[in-house]
Amino acid sequence: MEVYLDNAASTKPYEEVIEVITSALRNLYANPSSLHKKGLETEKEIRRARNIIAKSIGCAEKDFIFTSGGTEANNLAINGLINSNKRIGKHIVTTRIEHKSILSTFDALKNNGYDITYLDVDKQGFVCLDQFKKSIRPDTALVSIMHANNEVGSIQSVKEISHLIKKINPKTLFHVDGVQAYGKIKVNIAKTKIDAYSISGHKIHGPKGVGGLYIRPGVKISPIIFGGSQEYNLRAGTENVPGIIGFSKAVELIFDKNHVERLNEINKLKTYFYNCLDQNIEEIHFNSDDNENYLPNIINVSILGIRSEIMLHSLEQKGIFISSGSACTSRKKDISHVLEAMGLKHEQIDSAIRISLSQFTTKEEIDYTVEQMKNEVQKLRKIIKR
Repeated sequence: MEVYLDNAASTKPYEEVIEVITSALRNLYANPSSLHKKGLETEKEIRRARNIIAKSIGCAEKDFIFTSGGTEANNLAINGLINSNKRIGKHIVTTRIEHKSILSTFDALKNNGYDITYLDVDKQGFVCLDQFKKSIRPDTALVSIMHANNEVGSIQSVKEISHLIKKINPKTLFHVDGVQAYGKIKVNIAKTKIDAYSISGHKIHGPKGVGGLYIRPGVKISPIIFGGSQEYNLRAGTENVPGIIGFSKAVELIFDKNHVERLNEINKLKTYFYNCLDQNIEEIHFNSDDNENYLPNIINVSILGIRSEIMLHSLEQKGIFISSGSACTSRKKDISHVLEAMGLKHEQIDSAIRISLSQFTTKEEIDYTVEQMKNEVQKLRKIIKR
C-alpha cells in the first residue's frame, strides 16, 4: 500500500487539472500579449482563470496577479510594498515562525538598514496579541504574519490583527502569507484590512510553478521583475498559461458546493488519526492540537527517542510518505525554527514529524500507517536501547 501523508508540502493534482493543463499546452500556445486571434483567445482564458481565483478569496479580478508560486508572491509583497512606501518608516514586524521565504527576505532588508521586530509565539504556536500591539510604532511600515503555519497548522487571528494594525497606525501595511491556509480556511478579503495576501496552486491539488498575490485597491506596490507590462505592470514575463489554467481548475474543484463537507471529513480523519497515535504509541508528544484553532489536515508529533529522519525513512520502506518538517528546509540539518520558537525541548524537536492529510486520505490508510508506525517504533526503540 502507498500512503501519501505529505500534503502540506505538495498535493496530488486532480485528474481534471492534468487534463486542462494538457489541453492548454496543445491549444493555448499563443502568447497572450499577441494581438491576433490566437493571442486574444489565450488572454481571454487567463482573464477567466483570474476571475475564478479572485472570487475564491472575495476580491475583484483587477486586484489579483499571478506569480510563479508562494515564494515569489511573498517576495513581491514584501519588497514591493517596502519599495513603494519608504516614507512610512524602516520598521517591520513579523513572527519567529514564518516561512523561510519571509524570514530570508527580512534578513536581506535587515542588511539594508531595516529594523525587524520578531514576535514570539506561545507553546501552541500563537502570537500574543498584547505583545503585538506594543510592537507597532509610528515608523512601522509593514507587518507580515502567516495565516496558518506550515509545520504545526496554528491559525493566527489575521482579521483581528488587521484591525488592530489600522487602529494603532493606519499607515502600516499588512501582508499575510496565506499559502498553507488557502483552501482550508474560508477567506473573504473584502471583510478584512489586509493589504496583500499570498496563495499557491500546488497546495490545493493544482500545479506547481503558479501562485498569486492579492493587492488591496489603492495600495502602492513596486514590481521586482522587470521587462514587460504583464500582470498590470507588476510582474513582467510571458504568463504560465497551462499553470494558470490548471490553478483555476483546481480552485473550481476544491471550492465547489461540497467544500465545507470535505473539510469536515478531513478534520474527522485527523481526529481519528490523532486518537489512534495517542492510544497505540507510547512516549509521544503532540506539537499541534486537534481543535478549530489549527488546520484540519496537519498533525505534528514527536516520537520521543527516535530522530525524525530515521522515522521518515523507516516508514518510507513501508510505502508511507511523511515529512520531518517544512519541505523547504527538510534537507538541511538546521533544527525547526518553528518548534524552537514554540519552546520545545531539543529531544522533542529532533524527533518531530509532520503528517498532513488531504481529501484523498482514507481511514484504511490511517489504520495501516498507525500499525506500521507502532511496529517501527517498537523495533527502533529496541535497537536504540542496546
